[in-house]
Amino acid sequence: MKASPPQNNYPAGNVAVTPAIAGVKLLHADECLLVLDKPAGLLSVPGRGEDKQDCLSARVQAAFPDALIVHRLDQATSGLMLMARGAAMQRALSRSFETREVGKRYVAVVSGHLPASDDADHPGGWGLIDLPIIVDWPNRPLRIIDTERGKPSQTRWRVLSHDEAANTTRVELEPITGRSHQLRVHLKALGHPILGDAMYAPEAVRTAAPRLLLHAAALQFAHPASGLAMSFESAPKF
Repeated sequence: MKASPPQNNYPAGNVAVTPAIAGVKLLHADECLLVLDKPAGLLSVPGRGEDKQDCLSARVQAAFPDALIVHRLDQATSGLMLMARGAAMQRALSRSFETREVGKRYVAVVSGHLPASDDADHPGGWGLIDLPIIVDWPNRPLRIIDTERGKPSQTRWRVLSHDEAANTTRVELEPITGRSHQLRVHLKALGHPILGDAMYAPEAVRTAAPRLLLHAAALQFAHPASGLAMSFESAPKF
């Protein structure tokens, strides 16, 4: 199967033939990197125990043995993931994430009517959640807000639409920092947990959807070899 052209029409470096990856959509492949669309329910990397060895990285490495993880999505989260090909590209892309040169946007459906932001410091309807996060050690792997000991954590957000009948709000999210469970913890702190969230939502919100309604919908970064701007989008299935 021939590789599909990247969404920004990046002309160089596409591999001529791409093997199939079970249950995972491959959006772009070249000699440096892969862009994939992870389904909900699939681990990004292996977990503990024999029953948690099936994951995105293992499936991709079966087709691309040099593929290496650069970042992760929670098992319950679907959407765009970037993998490097080879250690040098992994280092380069990891630096891009560390220096916040990678743009990420998510879409989520949250409980309740979340009013649009009127924050004058963040135009365009964007608001900012600036609440530090720390591991809840007695209940790990859960995270909590802790204003004294938590690590700085910021999420930009804006309302996309309201469903008055269902009493839900569709939001767009842009994590500035990359803490584990950051989006889920921040939305819970707003009083609007994500539908289907088995870790942070009360039972009525958790059971309101068959899965966590959180999707990594957009990814922008500079190609580590050419410096060309790369941009990918994936529409959520909810």
